[in-house]
Amino acid sequence: MTETPEVLFVCVHNAGRSQMAAALLHHHAAGSVRVTSAGSEPADQVNPAVREVMAEIGIDLSQEFPKRLTTDAVQTADVVITMGCGDACPVFPGKRYLDWQLTDPAGRTVEEIRPIRDDIDTRVRGLLAELTGAVSR
Repeated sequence: MTETPEVLFVCVHNAGRSQMAAALLHHHAAGSVRVTSAGSEPADQVNPAVREVMAEIGIDLSQEFPKRLTTDAVQTADVVITMGCGDACPVFPGKRYLDWQLTDPAGRTVEEIRPIRDDIDTRVRGLLAELTGAVSR
């Protein structure tokens, strides 16, 4: 792993789970981890309900947009965390892969997305502690 670990979050549309995970890790890591996210079939925009639940905890996703998964993004990452993208994510030797089984927030209400966000937050804090030994703020 590189001195500053790089984590790539991948889901199908890069409009919900991976956006939340990337934003939360970026927030908690405060520069100690490089964070990217992408989707195997990116949507046109980040899910508005996802933006809303993230804004509730002070994280602004208004400038974020879904990005297409590339081979380069996977090659650059030390840790690749998939969230329901199936076999769409290329696999390279020497990379650490985790698959987080999370409910897709697509088509769900804000009330239904909050527990998904909170589950992702718990997982992200654990990952950060593992990667850096840091306790999130």
